[in-house]
Amino acid sequence: MTTNAIITAGGNSSRFGNSNKLLEKINGIEVIKYTVDAFRYSKVDKIIICANVSIIDQLKNLFADYQNVVIIEGGNTRQQSVYNGLKYEKCDYVLIHDGARPIISTEMINICEEMVKEVKALSVMTKTIDTIKEVEHGKIIRTIDRSKLYNTQTPQAFEYEKILKAHKHFEGKNFTDDAGMLEEMGEEVYVIDGSYRNIKITTQSDIELAKVYLMHI
Repeated sequence: MTTNAIITAGGNSSRFGNSNKLLEKINGIEVIKYTVDAFRYSKVDKIIICANVSIIDQLKNLFADYQNVVIIEGGNTRQQSVYNGLKYEKCDYVLIHDGARPIISTEMINICEEMVKEVKALSVMTKTIDTIKEVEHGKIIRTIDRSKLYNTQTPQAFEYEKILKAHKHFEGKNFTDDAGMLEEMGEEVYVIDGSYRNIKITTQSDIELAKVYLMHI
């Protein structure tokens, strides 16, 4: 059985600033390199980076010596990028991860790779610890019971044919995570407890926090 990893790198980093956040260096190493290295040393067979066309050449140079990494063009949305990765090569199972989450551990990747063979669909998540309010027009409507609330992270892992079917069904839509597609189809998706350190780089301040976390990996 083969397991591929799809790394999303198709965004334009509009909230980050004038540079692509994936090429920003933390402690001298590019964000995307931290991410890919975690998968490189895991049990996955191939890593497919679905990249914004503007950084493909830079990524090819960065990963020129990596034997199990391929770089393809992403789409205009995250969903389209993942779909491109799914169509690139058939496998038995697939892990889908945000390129901008560089603090993911190889250990967590391997746990996902093993567990997906049993449950067929899963998402790394963390339990919500903040009090959550529903707001309309600047006014609090209600406080939401957080006991059943989780924050979604990646990787998310799936049986290949199951998630490919979902992408075909919802082609042209704009789902922000792949588990949501299966949920919409009434499929079961299981949860693995993640780490609060597994942040997604979105703004410059996230870089400063990531520097602290990555110093201790």
